[in-house]
Amino acid sequence: MTAKSHSTPFSSLNDYIALPRVEGLALSPDGSRVVLTVATLTRDCTSYERALWSVPADGTGVPTRLTRSAAGESGAAFTAAGDVLFVSGRPDTAAEEGAEKGAGKDGEATQLWLLPAGGGEARLITRLAGGVTSIAAVATGANSLVIAADLLPSPVGLEAESLARKKRTEKKVAAILHESYPVRFWDHDLGPAQPHLLALDLADLHDTIARPVSPVSPDSPDSPDSPDSPDSPDSDSDSDSDSDSDSTSDAGAPAPYPADLPRPRDLTPIPARTMDTAGQALTPDGGTLIVAARVAEQRSGRYVLVSIDVATGTQTTLFDEVKVDFESPAVSLDGRQIAFVRSAVSTPDGPADQEIWVADLDGGNPRRLAAVWDRWPTSLTFDAPRDGTTTALIVTADHDGRGPIFRVPLDGGPPEQLTTDDFSYTNICVDAATGDLAALRSSWIAPAHPVRIGRSGAVTMLATPAALPDVPGTITEVETRAEDGARVRAWLLLPAGVSAQHPAPLLLWIHGGPLNSWNSWSWRWNPLLAVARGYAVLLPDPALSTGYGLEFIARGWNSWGAKPYTDLLAIVDAAKALPEIDETHTAAMGGSFGGYMANWVAGHTDRFRAIVSHASLWSLDQFNGTTDDSQYWQSIFSRQGLIDNSPHLSVRDIVTPMLVIHGDHDYRVPIGESLRLWSELAEHHANADGSTQHKFLFFPDENHWVLKPQHAVVWYETVFAFLDQHVHGADWKRPRLLG
Repeated sequence: MTAKSHSTPFSSLNDYIALPRVEGLALSPDGSRVVLTVATLTRDCTSYERALWSVPADGTGVPTRLTRSAAGESGAAFTAAGDVLFVSGRPDTAAEEGAEKGAGKDGEATQLWLLPAGGGEARLITRLAGGVTSIAAVATGANSLVIAADLLPSPVGLEAESLARKKRTEKKVAAILHESYPVRFWDHDLGPAQPHLLALDLADLHDTIARPVSPVSPDSPDSPDSPDSPDSPDSDSDSDSDSDSDSTSDAGAPAPYPADLPRPRDLTPIPARTMDTAGQALTPDGGTLIVAARVAEQRSGRYVLVSIDVATGTQTTLFDEVKVDFESPAVSLDGRQIAFVRSAVSTPDGPADQEIWVADLDGGNPRRLAAVWDRWPTSLTFDAPRDGTTTALIVTADHDGRGPIFRVPLDGGPPEQLTTDDFSYTNICVDAATGDLAALRSSWIAPAHPVRIGRSGAVTMLATPAALPDVPGTITEVETRAEDGARVRAWLLLPAGVSAQHPAPLLLWIHGGPLNSWNSWSWRWNPLLAVARGYAVLLPDPALSTGYGLEFIARGWNSWGAKPYTDLLAIVDAAKALPEIDETHTAAMGGSFGGYMANWVAGHTDRFRAIVSHASLWSLDQFNGTTDDSQYWQSIFSRQGLIDNSPHLSVRDIVTPMLVIHGDHDYRVPIGESLRLWSELAEHHANADGSTQHKFLFFPDENHWVLKPQHAVVWYETVFAFLDQHVHGADWKRPRLLG
C-alpha cells in the first residue's frame, strides 16, 4: 500500500483532531441505504458532537444529514418499518412543564428517539428518569425492540424509581452501597443503579395534541400501583425512615410515565449485575430475546446463554457450563437458529480457544463449526438465506495483521475468506434480499469508511461525509523469525522522502491488549502523526497477538517478559537492517500492555534513546488487586509468573529517559501503577537536587485513553517534544498549554 507525500492533516495536530470520524453504521431493512454516525469537532475545539447521516447503499449518490443537535446522536438502528432509532440527550420540545430529570432536558439523561422513515421530526420514545444506556436489540419483522437502561435496585416500578432518584439528587447523596464485586469498570464507578433490559412495543406509541399528565387511577390495570401491573411496587416501597416533610408528599411525587409513550417492560427484574451482558439478539418476530447473561461467582462470573420470552419475561437457560463463557449470540434471519461463541476460562497453563457454535432457537442440536480453525471471532452474524435455507455465518476475525470477513459454512466445512485486502472490517450488516454486506473498513492509512461487499467479495466504497484524508509516507510489511522459529511480522510506516541517503529514526510502537493486533485504524493511537514528523513507525504483533493462531498466543502466556520481549527485539533488528532506517536513532513507546512492555524494555535494554510509557502496568502483584477485574488477571498468571514478569523488579537497571503518562480515571490500569513507577524512578535515579531526566504527564480527568481533543493535542505535543529531545538532541520544548 502507498500513501501520498504532500502536505497532509497529520502535519498539524489541530488539523488532525478536526478530521470527521465515522463511528457507526446501520443498514436499512430494504438494503437501500446505510445510516452513519459521524463525529465532528465542536466550534470551541474541546469535544466532539455526533450526527446521523444517510447514504445510498449501492455506491451512488451523496450523503444526507439526518439529525442536528447540540447533544448529538449515537447508536443508530433501523426498525422493521425503516424508521431510524437513536439515543440522544437532546431536549424534547414537547415535554410538559415539570418533567423529571432524564425527560429530555438539554444536558440531562439520554433517551431513545425515532426518526420516521417517511420524513418529519424525530420524536421521543422513552422518558426514563435515569435515561437509556443503549439500543440492545431490534426485531427485524415486528414493532418491538429491547433497550438497556440502569435502574435503582430498591424501587419497583418506573415512577418509584424516578422518585428515588429525585430524593438522592435533592439530598445531594452520591454514596453507593456495594454488596458484590466489582465496584467499578473502565472509567466509572458502578452503581447505585444496575443494568436492566427493557422491552418496548412501538405499536403503543401514540400521537396526541398534548401529553396526558393526569395521574393514572390506582384501580386501572395500567396503573403502576395496580397489583396486576408487572412492575407494581410493594405497598411500602416508597416509604422512608426519615421524617422529611416532603418525602411522601404528592407535590414531591413525579408525574406518571407518559401514557402516549410505550411503557418499558422490565425483562430482568432484580438483575444485580447479571445484565452486564456479553451480547443479546432478538428474534425477527420480537418474541424471544437471546442473552449472554452474567452469573456472579464470588469475585468474578461467567456468561451463560439465556432465552427470555418477551411477553412473559420467563427465562430459560440454554447453555451453562462451569468455567465456560457463552457470548456474542446471533439469531438467524428466519428466527430458527442461534449462533454464539463458546470459550473455556483461560488459566496460567495456557489460553483457551474461542469456538463458534450454532444451535436451534431452543438450544437443541448444538454443534461446533470450523473446529480446526484457530482464529478468534470478533463478530458473527447469520448469512442471508439462499433458496430459503441459511447455510453460513458471516464472521470477522483478526488474521495476519488484518481483520477480514469470512463465510463459515453451517455444515462444518472450512471457512472461506471473503475479503483479501489489507483492511479490517467492523459493523457487519447483512442485506437479507441480496446477501450483500454493508460494513465499515479501515487500515493504518485509511480511517473507517462505509463499503458494500458483494457475495463474491467485491468491495464498493460508499459515499461518506468524512472523506478519506491524504496521509504521509508509505506502508509496508516487515517480518522475521524469532529464536524459536516463529514468524513475527509488523507494519512499517515510512515518511515521505526517506532513503538510504536520508534514513529515518525508528519509533517502535507496541500495542495494548495484550490479546490484540495492529490491524486497523485508531484515532487514539495514530502513527501517522509521527510519520509526518519524520519518524519511521514500526507496529509489530509479537507473541500474545491475535490473528496468528492459538500457539502464537500461547508462546507468551504467563510469561509476558519472555517471548513478547524477544519478538520485539527481533522485529526491531529486522527493521533496522533496512537501508531507510537510521539504526542509531531509535525510541520505543506503548500504552496499556504496550506500556507494560515499554517498562519491561526500559529495565532490560539500553538500545533505545527514549521510552514513552502510557497507562502502564508496573508492579503486577499490586495491579492485580486494584484493577477493575482483578480475578481475571490473577487467573491468567501463576504466582511465580507474577514475580518473574513484573517490570518494577528491574527499576535499578533503567538508564533510558522515560516519559510516564497516566489518567486518574483509569480503572483498568489504576493510577497507582504510574505513581509507584514515578516514585521508584525518583528513588533510584533522581539527582541529589531532585531533578531527573524522566517526566510524568498526568491527566486528572482522563481514563485509560486520553479522549478530549485538546488533551490529545497536549499528549502528542509532549510525546514528540520528549522524543525530539532525546532522539535528535533538540532542546526540550514545553507544550504551551501545560503552562
